[in-house]
Amino acid sequence: MVSQSPDIKITPEAPVRAPSAVPVDDAVLAFEVGALDLRGRLTRLGPALDEILHKHDYPPAVGKLLGEAIVLTTLLGSSVKFEGRFILQTRTEGPVSLLIVDFQAPDRLRAYARYDASRLKNGQSSGELLGKGHLAMTIDQGSNTSRYQGLVALDGGGLEEAAHEYFLRSEQIPTRVRLAVGEEMRGGEGGKLHWRAGGILLQFLPKAPERAKQADLHPGDAPEGTATHSVPDDDAWVEGQSLISTVEDVELIDPDLSGERLLYRLFHERGVRVFNPQTLRAQCSCSRDAVSSMLKSFAPNDRAEMVKDGKVVVTCEFCSSVYEFTPQEAGVEQTRSSS
Repeated sequence: MVSQSPDIKITPEAPVRAPSAVPVDDAVLAFEVGALDLRGRLTRLGPALDEILHKHDYPPAVGKLLGEAIVLTTLLGSSVKFEGRFILQTRTEGPVSLLIVDFQAPDRLRAYARYDASRLKNGQSSGELLGKGHLAMTIDQGSNTSRYQGLVALDGGGLEEAAHEYFLRSEQIPTRVRLAVGEEMRGGEGGKLHWRAGGILLQFLPKAPERAKQADLHPGDAPEGTATHSVPDDDAWVEGQSLISTVEDVELIDPDLSGERLLYRLFHERGVRVFNPQTLRAQCSCSRDAVSSMLKSFAPNDRAEMVKDGKVVVTCEFCSSVYEFTPQEAGVEQTRSSS
């Protein structure tokens, strides 16, 4: 794994607000459990996720996997205070060969999945859908700054496992992640299904760094029989992990359970503070002007080959918007017939 990215860790936020019993969708809620030195974020997605996934006719298993990637991106991207983009991307040999989620700070989301329908089977796990490959997390703060990227190998595991591996090997911050995606049936809409998702990221960030010390990574070439280095977890982190392990998928996606109430269920004995939510929305960054500029960056021969039936048609992979151009608008040079 290679990583040059800045630390992804939860920082205190203000102001604190009173818990709400009213569920809020399409938002990331930061929280803190001071008694255990825990900080975290809780994502709840409804209409925004539904809009992104319904732009494409994804099979349910592919939609669920892309939903998990979107939730993970919001948990990680909203943790870094920056202006620009946080991009999560997988490239693998499995049935779902590509996932890409583009989070543009502070609130814009778009996402896309590429898959081979002939290789999809009932009951495949997220790890089986991905297969072997890698997950890349990129922070792009614009043309005047360097891009930072972290890479995690994918070896048959899912996105939760990949996130844990990233924090273990790169940031060395004790971290646990839970992701859940599902469809719900709403009355009054002819039985139409709607996507929902939720996720929680919990980190142990004590003031004394030695309390967060973790075991050394296995070198990979140690002689057989070499004892594995181990470090006992701090009691506070043991308790934090125990609490987050009790979260059920249905709680993370329940439209009638507010994020504050869920956090209270988990941490009320220790006391939990919640902060103002960060709203999220589905919005693609494509435009006719952007597509036109992209076309003009191609070689003349490539532009000429794109002309079909007297026009150039470009479809955005993210939002399925279709842009049509005349050959002249696309910058295709006209050839003169010889007399």
